Amino acid sequence: MRAGTEAGLRERFPPRAVPDQWEATGQDRDTVMSRLLKEPFTTGTTYSSVNRRRRGLVRFLDWLSQYPGDTWQQRWLASGVAGDGRLEWRPQAVEWLTGTGRESPQTAGLEASVTSGLGQLIYADVLRPGIGWLLASPIRFPLGGEMPRVRDPAGFAALEERAAAAGIGFFSRRRAIEQVAIILAAKGGPVAGITVGDCLEFLEIRDRLAGTLDGGKGAGFYQLLHSAGIFPAGAPATLRMLDPRFQGQLSDAELIDQYAIACQPVRDLLVSYLGERRPSLDYASLKTLAFLLGKLFWKDIETHNPGIGSLRLQPDTAAAWKMRLAVKTVPGSGGTATAARMDTQSCLAAVRAFYLDISQWALDDPARWGPWAAPCPVRRDDVSTAKQEARRKSRMDQRTRERLPVLPALAAAAARNREAAAGLLAAASAAEPGSLFTSGTVTLRRHVTKTPASRVWAEDPGTGHRRDLTLAEESAFWAWAAIEVLRATGCRIEELTELSHHSLVQYRTPGTRELIPLLHIAPSKTDIERLLVISPEVADVLAAIIHRVRDDTGAVPLVIAYDIHECEFTPPMPVLFQRRVGADSRPVSAAVIRRWINDTLDSTGLTDAAGRPLRFTPHDFRRIFATDAIMNGLPPHICQLLMGHKNINTTMGYKAVYPEEAINSHRAFIARRRELRPGEEYRAPTPEEWDEFLGHFERRKLALGDCGRAWGSSCIHEHSCLSGARSSGSTPPRNSGSGRSATT
Repeated sequence: MRAGTEAGLRERFPPRAVPDQWEATGQDRDTVMSRLLKEPFTTGTTYSSVNRRRRGLVRFLDWLSQYPGDTWQQRWLASGVAGDGRLEWRPQAVEWLTGTGRESPQTAGLEASVTSGLGQLIYADVLRPGIGWLLASPIRFPLGGEMPRVRDPAGFAALEERAAAAGIGFFSRRRAIEQVAIILAAKGGPVAGITVGDCLEFLEIRDRLAGTLDGGKGAGFYQLLHSAGIFPAGAPATLRMLDPRFQGQLSDAELIDQYAIACQPVRDLLVSYLGERRPSLDYASLKTLAFLLGKLFWKDIETHNPGIGSLRLQPDTAAAWKMRLAVKTVPGSGGTATAARMDTQSCLAAVRAFYLDISQWALDDPARWGPWAAPCPVRRDDVSTAKQEARRKSRMDQRTRERLPVLPALAAAAARNREAAAGLLAAASAAEPGSLFTSGTVTLRRHVTKTPASRVWAEDPGTGHRRDLTLAEESAFWAWAAIEVLRATGCRIEELTELSHHSLVQYRTPGTRELIPLLHIAPSKTDIERLLVISPEVADVLAAIIHRVRDDTGAVPLVIAYDIHECEFTPPMPVLFQRRVGADSRPVSAAVIRRWINDTLDSTGLTDAAGRPLRFTPHDFRRIFATDAIMNGLPPHICQLLMGHKNINTTMGYKAVYPEEAINSHRAFIARRRELRPGEEYRAPTPEEWDEFLGHFERRKLALGDCGRAWGSSCIHEHSCLSGARSSGSTPPRNSGSGRSATT
């Protein structure tokens, strides 16, 4: 977690401090022993188990009593064990017990006994080890099993019921209860007393110890606590708000400092420049600008010119940088390799604007910007984009031509996959565990699970390969829904993920009072909102989505989405593309949709012109939509409104020009021209005229034809006479060296 984010959250939601004195830890030895050797601590235990518990308590309390303190917690802190959970303290306790004569060295199981004593004191809230100690300790106390039994059974039971109602699996539910138990063991109090700060502290410590946010331990406990209404208003509604991957917007200094620029004055200049540009740019553009100037420009200059500290670059330095910019290093199976950078113009344009802005600002504020004004190393000709735009248009048109004909096959495959996955899931749900079931042409066996599971698993009876049928049905459904909406609306992928229940609006025509359903596309890239007519096919898809995501009350749940471009969380909205993850509903991300679309493509076996598996990006559907709409008669200016483009040239750039269009138009032009010419010009040739025409080419053979002469030697056919006047014996000129005719 970033330092700024962490400090801000810890300031808003501080964790509870653990005192060194409370009622249970201040009790004397006899009271502690008496309380821990009766209900509820001994529920379900045998007489011998009670004796073992008593011996463990006696041994651990004997060892802990040697340390100073008025409470057992104070003695625990004074023992030196509480500082590091990885410290192996049990041999030390056994050595003290045997050395003082309290136990015989031949007594078996002393380490296990003192471990049992410590565990009982933790369960009874006599001792509160820190969260870090419990996570780092090699001793695996069964906190998830003991704490719900002896500490706040009602609170833990409520969490269990909420987790089961949310469809959380058995192992995820057990993991969440274990994490809540660790927080209670370290902080004390009931489940309802856990604070957001306690959860933050738990996550930070686990992140530090395990190296990742989840640490392989799951993260459903926070959603369970939040959904139970334990946290106050204003608490983060989802654990993703605490995830360092969703760090929020970086400051200007943080954007530049991630590239470790050595020259401090230039670093400060770049930070100031971003500060000037920030009000006029969205965050995604600002982040890109920092990358172009900080990474691709100045960091590269510093790397190859150590000690440089001025923007006034020598011509050879600027030329060498431009050459390095044209290529990039890409990872490969055999190591790293170099490849041509597709878009160098963006960096060149950003650097040119950087220099020109400083020169212009130096006129208004010479003291601040004047020392940095320097000749621009990027000339006007360097940022000419006409050729690059033409090449990009050619590549995009070729992608559209290649994918438009196979779009119906992709849509049909998505529909088949959805039906097949739903059929398998329904058949498996109706089958008994361990029995065979068949759906279509597929026969599987319902997997037998030892614990209750929220997902349905099946295995191939021949290979034994297990399949998560619940996940397969979910993936097939959302792939089908995404493909259908994208191909029918031409919306961008970020617009697709932001579609909400509020996006469905109605319009009644003034004349006929006919009710027309419309789909409202919220402003995104160009800040232009638009309305699209919902076709019956799209209406069926949207109805299926709403039916799937509705909760028990019939409403579409409110979810908090993360805007990957602006790096901020949006207000809770009833987005349509959402799914259940753990205890909460989350929006389906663009990356997951891309993966599902290509998984559907893999099932079709379609390939591109090079024989590789065909791949679709969500933006391919947008180009196909524009091309198909204009080719089928939609006026370009109307298509511009549907696409949300500011300029009609952008819309026409999305439209791919097909060779068939040029061919058909040219043929129609020829037909119209022939209608205006005399008919005898287009009569069928006579046999004599046809023979004369063919003989013309025979007499006019060129060099290297079928005469077989050596290269550079004279040819008897070359420049042969084309008319009677030329064939009367005059000697034609020769060009024996070139091998090609000088005339046509």
